[in-house]
Amino acid sequence: MSWLVTGGAGYIGAHIVRALATAGIDPVVIDDLSSGHAEFVPAGIPFVQGTILDRDLLAATMREHGVEGVIHVAGFKYAGVSVQRPLHTYAQNVEGTRVVLEAMADAGVTNIVFSSSAAVYGTPDVDLVTEDLPKRPASPYGESKLIGEWLIRDQAIATAGTDAPLRHTSLRYFNVVGSSDPAVYDTSPHNLFPLVFEALIAGKTPKIFGDDYDTEDGTNVRDYVHVGDIAAAHVVAAQRLTSGDPIEPAYNLGSQNGLSVKQIMDAMVRATGIQFTPEIGPRRPGDPDRIVATGDLAARDLDWQNRYTVDEMVRSGWEARRAAD
Repeated sequence: MSWLVTGGAGYIGAHIVRALATAGIDPVVIDDLSSGHAEFVPAGIPFVQGTILDRDLLAATMREHGVEGVIHVAGFKYAGVSVQRPLHTYAQNVEGTRVVLEAMADAGVTNIVFSSSAAVYGTPDVDLVTEDLPKRPASPYGESKLIGEWLIRDQAIATAGTDAPLRHTSLRYFNVVGSSDPAVYDTSPHNLFPLVFEALIAGKTPKIFGDDYDTEDGTNVRDYVHVGDIAAAHVVAAQRLTSGDPIEPAYNLGSQNGLSVKQIMDAMVRATGIQFTPEIGPRRPGDPDRIVATGDLAARDLDWQNRYTVDEMVRSGWEARRAAD
C-alpha cells in the first residue's frame, strides 16, 4: 500500500515524500509543477504531473497505486498575494480540496492528512496559539485553509455511518524553514529565508520591516519550524490514521517559544559567514508583534519535537540553496 502526496514536488511535499520512504511507506506524487520542481522528486518514486482539479486523474492514480491515504499538501500558499488573487486562491485551495475528497470517495480511499496553516487564526492577541482559539483568518489564503478543514470535517461526518468512514487530521503551522536534503530547498519568492539567501547571493543587504515592535529586541516574533520536523509529523499522522489509533481533528506544529527576525538575521551571519547589518524598513501593515503556537497535542500524539537550533535551521537551508548553484 502507498500514500499519495499532492504537491509532492514542492519544498514541503518533497520532504514528506522522503520521510514516507524512510519510514517504509511507498509514496506517490502528483504535482502540476506550478511552484514545485520535478527534480525534487527522488528517482524511482511514481510521479504524475497534473492538477488536483482533475478528479479522474486523481482517482485513477489512487487506484493504480493502491493508495490507502492522501497527504494533501498542494495549494496556493502565498497569503499576501491571495489578497490580490482571491479567486485563484479559492480555486486551488477550496475547489482543489473538494476535488481531492471526491476522488478519494471514487477510489475508496479513507485517510487524509491535510496540510493546513496557522493562518486560520488570523492575528490573535495571545502569547500562545492553541487549537481551540477562535478562527479569524485575515486573508483569502487563511480562509481557504479553514474552509478546507470544514470540507474534510463535513465529509467525515457524512461518511461516519458507512462502510468507508473518512479518517482525517489537519496540521497547522507557520514558517517552515531549513532543509533535510541538499537536493531540496525553499524556492518561494515570499518567505524570509529564501529572501535573505537570494539577497546575500546577489550582494545585497537583507531588510527588516520594523524594529519598534513590543518584543524583547523590537522585531516581530514568529514560529520557525524545521521542514524535517514538519515532514516527520505528517508521517506519524498518516501512520496513526492507517492503524486506527485515536487522532485529533487538528494539531498545531508550533515552536512554543518563537524567534525574532533579528535572531534570524544574527543566525544568518553566523551560518553564512557573510557579515551584514540589516536595513531597517517601515512596518508592513497588519504585522502583529508576536504569533507563536503551542505544540503540546502534537507532542503527545505525533512525536512532534523541535529538533533543530536556529543555527542548524539556517545552516541547512543555506547549504541546500548553495548546492543548487
